[in-house]
Amino acid sequence: MVELLKIAFISLAIIIPVRYFLIQPFYVKGASMEPSFHDNEYLIINELGYRIGEPKRGDIVVFKYPKDPTQYFIKRVIGLPGERIVIKDGEIRVYNPARPNGVVLDESEYILPGIKTAGETDINLNADEYFVMGDNRNASMDSRVFGPVPAKNIVGKAMLRGWPLDKLTYFKTPFYSY
Repeated sequence: MVELLKIAFISLAIIIPVRYFLIQPFYVKGASMEPSFHDNEYLIINELGYRIGEPKRGDIVVFKYPKDPTQYFIKRVIGLPGERIVIKDGEIRVYNPARPNGVVLDESEYILPGIKTAGETDINLNADEYFVMGDNRNASMDSRVFGPVPAKNIVGKAMLRGWPLDKLTYFKTPFYSY
């Protein structure tokens, strides 16, 4: 019995810090990130990465919904702090010091061909804000609706799809050619 208690104590001493400080499970609800993620998929979120670094464009992040922090959303980072994001005529244009004339964001790595980004937006992000969007642009409530996400609301980055097992995937940040 004492051995069993020791094993349980050691297991909890390892599992609890890992679960609360390094990685967290996340259950996908809805179609806003299709085709990248589908309803009922189970993801592992890296919580440590953003404690030592910043989200990058293209990262898939889990965050607390700015209008109700008890809800968690999953979206892709499109705009970074200090940038200007303009959505017009189905395209996303990013303005920043490196691209003062703007550049059209190439999302062909994760958006299906022929899909255009609906709506018109022109927003300047503050030094602690991110512009996020779902990959399923026609069925996503994202920064076009609720505005930018404060950095403090970002919980972590989608690292691994763990369920269903036949779709086990490790996620990388897309490469942007500009």
